[in-house]
Amino acid sequence: MIYMLDTANLDAIQKAVDLYPIEGVTTNPTIIARENRPFKEVITSIRAIIGPDRMLHAQVLGKTAEVMLEEARAMRQIDADIIIKVPVTPQGIKAMKLIHQEGIRITATAILTPQQALMAAMAGAEFLAPYVNRLDNICGDGTQVVAEIAHLIDIYGLNAKVLAASFKNVQQVHEVAKAGAQSVTIGPDVFDLLLVHPLTDSGVAGFVSDWDSVYGADKTVLDVI
Repeated sequence: MIYMLDTANLDAIQKAVDLYPIEGVTTNPTIIARENRPFKEVITSIRAIIGPDRMLHAQVLGKTAEVMLEEARAMRQIDADIIIKVPVTPQGIKAMKLIHQEGIRITATAILTPQQALMAAMAGAEFLAPYVNRLDNICGDGTQVVAEIAHLIDIYGLNAKVLAASFKNVQQVHEVAKAGAQSVTIGPDVFDLLLVHPLTDSGVAGFVSDWDSVYGADKTVLDVI
């Protein structure tokens, strides 16, 4: 599983890089705008935190494929390794073909159906980002869509990965993992909950209490070896 963090908040990114095995950061226009800072500054600041080896995704906004291509080129001037997010509209699919021809990595975004994902993969997208919670909110089945996309990738031998997105709870993340998603991008609030369980907390507290009763509080294994 490839874990990514879905945010442009620098404090949240710094925390996640320190604690978790994340392999990248994803953003979108809403996430970028929320920071209320210049676009270039946001991108370069994120890269400074995550380093050269982790992935960074940012989205184009143009209404035509030609403008999207120019936006992709401009973003690559800011960050040579940035992965370009492109929505699965007709102009977006055309843009993916053009961007892919230039050797630029692509994430297809705003996916709600398996056929959107399949067409994006055929157009050159490396990551396919279905919106799980948005589907669930309209009585769809986000997990099933993820499973069908993963199945299509497998049966056609496509060079693409599901990058499941849009989560509101840990169970959604767990379900898409079981469904075969190769990667997920998760907001900081949900990401922190992936490790939370009251029995874990009580179990650790019991270990500490038993240790302290024999060896004394604030003593570590280093103190007693």
